[in-house]
Amino acid sequence: MLEQTVLKRKAGIMTADMDGSTVMMDIETGKYYNLGETGGAVWELLEEPMSVGDLVDRLLQEYKVSRETCMEDVQSFLTALMERGLIVEEV
Repeated sequence: MLEQTVLKRKAGIMTADMDGSTVMMDIETGKYYNLGETGGAVWELLEEPMSVGDLVDRLLQEYKVSRETCMEDVQSFLTALMERGLIVEEV
């Protein structure tokens, strides 16, 4: 996944905050997910379409981690969300 890739949330996902962790349910499939705190931060940032690079830059303002580590972790997480159909690439 390239830094320039712009992603957005899939429609029809319900979310809630449960003691600092973001939980969500895909209305279409009925599947439930717990994104945790950091995953919830990523999900919140994707409220509007955003590039992977911009997403990483925003997270680096909140978390003390190297850009390389953040990029690797974010790309891995985003890939998992894409595989589950929870986010899509904006075209």
